Amino acid sequence: MSGYLTTHVLDTARGRPAEGVRIALYRITEDGHVAMAEAVTNADGRTDTPILPPEAFAPGRYELVFAAGDYLRRHGATADGLFLDQVPIRFGMTEPAHYHVPLLLSPFGYSTYRGS
Repeated sequence: MSGYLTTHVLDTARGRPAEGVRIALYRITEDGHVAMAEAVTNADGRTDTPILPPEAFAPGRYELVFAAGDYLRRHGATADGLFLDQVPIRFGMTEPAHYHVPLLLSPFGYSTYRGS
């Protein structure tokens, strides 16, 4: 079995999936960040395909960066009142398995976990 990575974003303040959130995936190396993929969430708050598909999977350290500020501004946050902008989540994938890293987002906080 080969590994792969999925993600989704839920807007906990509005009680619905967060559509239109831009997400970038980076691999963390000794030399810095290596861009791996970009995607935008669909109406279900998910990417249409795995953000890191099986053919690109390799164990290592990764970072997802969610453009939360752009999303929050589209839903009423002002530039002066914006608390969150980019939300980075750094994590490791050590074995060829399905990794799922969701973002639970509100205007003033967020949380994540290893999902299934």
